[in-house]
Amino acid sequence: MSLFLTGTGTGVGKTFVAIELLYWLRAHGIRAAGMKPICCGDREDARRLLAASAEGISIEELNPVWLQSPVAPSVAAQIEQVEIDLGKIQNCFRNLSERFDTVIVEGVGGWLVPMTADLFVGDFAKQLDLPVAIVAENRLGCLNHILLTLESVQRRGLVCAGVILKSANGPTDLAQSTNETELRRLLAGINLVVIDERTEPNWAEIFAKTERPDVFRKLTQTLTS
Repeated sequence: MSLFLTGTGTGVGKTFVAIELLYWLRAHGIRAAGMKPICCGDREDARRLLAASAEGISIEELNPVWLQSPVAPSVAAQIEQVEIDLGKIQNCFRNLSERFDTVIVEGVGGWLVPMTADLFVGDFAKQLDLPVAIVAENRLGCLNHILLTLESVQRRGLVCAGVILKSANGPTDLAQSTNETELRRLLAGINLVVIDERTEPNWAEIFAKTERPDVFRKLTQTLTS
């Protein structure tokens, strides 16, 4: 019941959402672990995911590639004169998948950030063949960013598990107050989970289209018992 978490860009709340998902899953009896295949710059996101994950995982497994330069992975690898080992990342994911019920894989930046010279984040998600949840911050312009990301996800033949719309900080403007309604119209057939101070997110919707229906049944049985 693993999930690939992508964003409409950098700084839209992917790590926050990943942590919320991990705590929610663990609270319902699911052994869940986070994974941040590549960190660029500091390693704080990986440390936060580690703290939210079930026991039995090291930061090296959770974050197998750490580049010091705060730029796209392909650029950071050039600057630091290293080669990103995709095989190592895939092996870490397979190992975690065998040991945990759920692995929440958080991509780096947005969907079309270059991981290597000829591989985008979306291509890597396709290699893992996981359902994809798209995280966006509720602000002016997010409709376009969400729809472009969704189109690219679907063009790669991947299932979109849902769109997660996270409230922006500060006063609400006209775009923020209308984005949810417009997204529900535009995303026909796609789950929309809204994170704000008004309601508790229905995280179960995100896991309805995963590759592990047996674990999802366990989760829904726990929620309804």
